[in-house]
Amino acid sequence: MHFRDSKRKVDYVLAYHYRKRLARHPPGVGSPELMHRSASLALVSNGGTEKGWVEVIELSPLDALEEEKRLQREEYERNLLEAGLEIEKDPENKTQGLSFVRIHAPWQVLSREAELLKIKMPTKKMYEITEEGGILKTLNEIWCKLTEPLQPQVPQQENNNMKSLSYPFSREKIYLYNIKDKDTFFDNATRSRIVREILKRTTTKARDSMGIGTLIANNVYDAAYPLHDGEYEGQNDDMNERKLLYREWARYGVFYKFQPINLIRKYFGEKIGLYFAWLGLYTEFLIPASVVGIIVFLYGCITIESDIPSKEMCDQRNAFTMCPLCDKFCDYWNLSSACATARASHLFDNPATVFFSIFMALWATMFLEHWKRLQMRLSYFWDLTGLEEEEEHSRPEYETKLLQKKLKHKTITTENSDENDKKKLTWSDRMPGYAANFGLILFMIMLTFSAVFGVIVYRITTAAALSFSTNETTRSNVRVTVTATAVIINLVVILILDEIYGAVAKWLTEIEVPKTEKTFEERLIMKAFLLKFVNSYAPIFYVAFFKGRFVGRPGHYVYVFDGYRMEECAPGGCLMELCIQLSIIMLGKQLIQNNLFEIGIPKLKKLFRKLKDERTEPKEMDTNQSKDPQQWDLDYILEPFTGLTPEYMEMIIQFGFVTLFVASFPLAPLFALLNNIIEVRLDAKKFVTELRRPDTVRAKDIGIWYNILSGIGKLSVIINAFVIAVTSDFIPRLMYQYAYSQNGTMHGFINHTLSYFNVSHLKAGTQPENSPFAQDVLFCRFKDYREPPWSQNQYEFSKQYWAVLSARLAFVILFQNLVMFLSVLVDWMIPDIPKDISEQIKKEKSVLVDFFLKEEHEKLKLIESIITRDKQNHKSGTKGERIRAASFCQFNRSQKGSFASFSSQHTEV
Repeated sequence: MHFRDSKRKVDYVLAYHYRKRLARHPPGVGSPELMHRSASLALVSNGGTEKGWVEVIELSPLDALEEEKRLQREEYERNLLEAGLEIEKDPENKTQGLSFVRIHAPWQVLSREAELLKIKMPTKKMYEITEEGGILKTLNEIWCKLTEPLQPQVPQQENNNMKSLSYPFSREKIYLYNIKDKDTFFDNATRSRIVREILKRTTTKARDSMGIGTLIANNVYDAAYPLHDGEYEGQNDDMNERKLLYREWARYGVFYKFQPINLIRKYFGEKIGLYFAWLGLYTEFLIPASVVGIIVFLYGCITIESDIPSKEMCDQRNAFTMCPLCDKFCDYWNLSSACATARASHLFDNPATVFFSIFMALWATMFLEHWKRLQMRLSYFWDLTGLEEEEEHSRPEYETKLLQKKLKHKTITTENSDENDKKKLTWSDRMPGYAANFGLILFMIMLTFSAVFGVIVYRITTAAALSFSTNETTRSNVRVTVTATAVIINLVVILILDEIYGAVAKWLTEIEVPKTEKTFEERLIMKAFLLKFVNSYAPIFYVAFFKGRFVGRPGHYVYVFDGYRMEECAPGGCLMELCIQLSIIMLGKQLIQNNLFEIGIPKLKKLFRKLKDERTEPKEMDTNQSKDPQQWDLDYILEPFTGLTPEYMEMIIQFGFVTLFVASFPLAPLFALLNNIIEVRLDAKKFVTELRRPDTVRAKDIGIWYNILSGIGKLSVIINAFVIAVTSDFIPRLMYQYAYSQNGTMHGFINHTLSYFNVSHLKAGTQPENSPFAQDVLFCRFKDYREPPWSQNQYEFSKQYWAVLSARLAFVILFQNLVMFLSVLVDWMIPDIPKDISEQIKKEKSVLVDFFLKEEHEKLKLIESIITRDKQNHKSGTKGERIRAASFCQFNRSQKGSFASFSSQHTEV
């Protein structure tokens, strides 16, 4: 963790592979022919003689490239030294190998950069946090006692009722800060952040490098990272923050404990701290949703025996002879054979489902409101309330593109327009990137729809093929077999396309050339989310809203590929199949993609990198090998941190599964909760043990992810309204009970929903072959609201069809408006900023002003006492007194503006 002197702390590490020149081919000294012949020549000066001489060495292309990298590293490290940083390098003992550059930031650099970055640091002033009184305080105390075993055992602030007053660091006002030790005043995370800022803005002339990002992209350096605080395992070492996080947070054995959010923020920074705070709140909110979902499911189980429609369908005495499910090879069948499907459908298609949909829409609103409140609370305690958007540096790729543009137009543009070209890339420069984005995203969406259509074709053809089977068991299980295999194929396709879409979204964002890292990240998130949203939910949308809608009717079916009928819903409706589809895709994605991939892929990458290093490095004796591996060696082996986008993405897609189609699968929140309990610890373990320490990034919110969550919450209201109205039988049942039933009960509902068809009207060649009782069947039944064959408008839609359709649309409008109104009401009732926090923020401002007034007043008294003492010692006026008096007057005059604008004062660097 330190330089060789064991005093200076290692704040950052640069790693690179070096390769020394293997072959030397010295041509004739000063030979002009060879000088022209070879483009890669090195001049080596040899002193020691009176005249001296120059040896010309011809380099191979590989050696020339390595020489260029070495020169770039030397220049970059020189510039870092000029910026005030201190550097320690490993000796390059081998012909080729891995070397590290360790960087230490002394106090002068830290204080200068902290002032430049306006980093808030604790002052000497502590003030009391006003607690809420009355019943809320009592309830809070009871809750703290009850949850004491669930609290992580991490060091807490001595007095939780006191908060240190923070203020942006200023060297002029250094006396305000509580500096006990200059080495520990800035913690490791802040030190590494400061060094990273210097690395980002330090440039080299070679290849117009724009900081460490460009150098890593050009393979001058392999990696740049801050060090972890030491080993996370081992009994002998002192307790460090990494080991504490591992013991109390990153193990599966502590899954029942709360997260030590403050320690996570201290170690990893605010951006990662906010992610885990959000994930923790989301997981907590899944508990009530899971409980209500289980109650709804149990309600379906309890009422299954009293459900009249399913009892009627299962009654053998009701001989509903149904029309064949396929042409020629399928026979007439009895509706009672679909008894099991009908009973299972009732588990998810009952009145409680409507209540659960409304509950989940309000749940999503409550979750987002509570997150806003928690975010404000964390912002206050983490000193993020006055955080301004930091001016971001342009991305190296953007600067390179701008440079290429400048060089291209240098000869053909005037001086004025060339100056404008230097500023930014115009819309016309980005046009090819935008066109490629539009075209490829459209192609990818069409590819997803094609995959869904391919699975539909598979289902239709497989169902037809299995219907031809001579095996009775195979024919009777056609629907189950086709549904199960099709869902598994869907899952595999989704997992494959997800990986492809992630890479494509990144490439598309790169060719757009966004200016800053923030813009790049936002655009990448939007593209990846759009593609993965369509990919994950397209098969579910098909089953929910399209399957069985375009089948036609007996004697006039809709065919695809000349002879294959469009597939129909099961006799109990499509809701059961939607439930199966949703559950398998959701559980499959969580189990395979979120867990196995997250555990397996980093381990494989680590193994591959280790094998690669062992293969490329020669087996040479090294004087340093006998020593224990240092922390920078151990951290280099770890996987580099690539950002929080994958972590957020998997949770947002899961949030969609939990809210969008929850009407069809009330147990979705329960499975999400079980997954997230593992996910929190899995992510924690990955950050603590498997990833290099990320750079600390300050952020006051979760950014664009909140907008996506809010959008999904609003979309879920619309989709659930249509699932209940269109996919389930809830509306037809209500209409029958209150408009068509003779006695106000559900008796006769099944017969009401089945239309008649005259079998003599079947097209030639589509009648069942070798049917044992075809002669006895005059009419068969099919599920639809159509006029009977004896009617004047035979097989046209009946009045009941239009009445039910009107009721469905009315329900959608009513449901949406009711839920939206309740959501707005919840939003209005719960303030975004907790009352106690808003009061504390006001109090902090007044305490800050009082503190500055007091400090300046003490300073003034000190100056007056010095002047008084000088007057007593020297009765006659002296030059020294006049100097002091002048400086006092200067100080006194500057007071007027200092209190009003103290927050904006900073030293120019």
